[in-house]
Amino acid sequence: MSAKFTETLAATLDVREHETGQHSKRVACQTQVLARRFTSDPAELRQIYWGSLLHDIGKIGIPDAVLLKQGPLDEAEWKVMQSHVEVGYKLLAALPGMAYAAELVLSHEERFDGHGYPRGLAGSDIPFGARLFAVIDTLDVMTSDRPYRVGLSFEAAKTEICRQSGRQFDPIAVEAFLAEEDILRKMVDLKCSTQDPAPRVPT
Repeated sequence: MSAKFTETLAATLDVREHETGQHSKRVACQTQVLARRFTSDPAELRQIYWGSLLHDIGKIGIPDAVLLKQGPLDEAEWKVMQSHVEVGYKLLAALPGMAYAAELVLSHEERFDGHGYPRGLAGSDIPFGARLFAVIDTLDVMTSDRPYRVGLSFEAAKTEICRQSGRQFDPIAVEAFLAEEDILRKMVDLKCSTQDPAPRVPT
């Protein structure tokens, strides 16, 4: 499986939900920064990159009326939206060599305290790559502009991430985030542009 192929998959979703593709590229780059603190295995790093890049690929199966709705979702719509993790898992699990990436996709909405979805996993039962990704995903969502709000500062996102350590986030992942704060600040400022200082993804 090539990085080009996974990037093409991510781009297909961006056709429907225009911010998703750029968000996915940013979080894939930034999750690599954390992952490299724990492993130098190219195969493992590739799986984490692919899973991060394609974490929202299941949204391809979400109806436009829900995916593109302006305003809050009702309870029934929220259940439909939540199904994107299982749809994404099924898509990736069917591809050769994507088992760990598929597990990251399935688990990226889990919480360290067990109050996430779809399986309510907690602690070390959540794949480690998904625990790293969760911190970065929150960082990017909080610091990015949306049609309905201006992105928050890195400091505001950092405060919230630290506050949620041991609840939403694995404390080990939060420690890694703090250790890599300087480079992540630069990446947030650049929004994973062509000048991005992130390490090259293994091919």
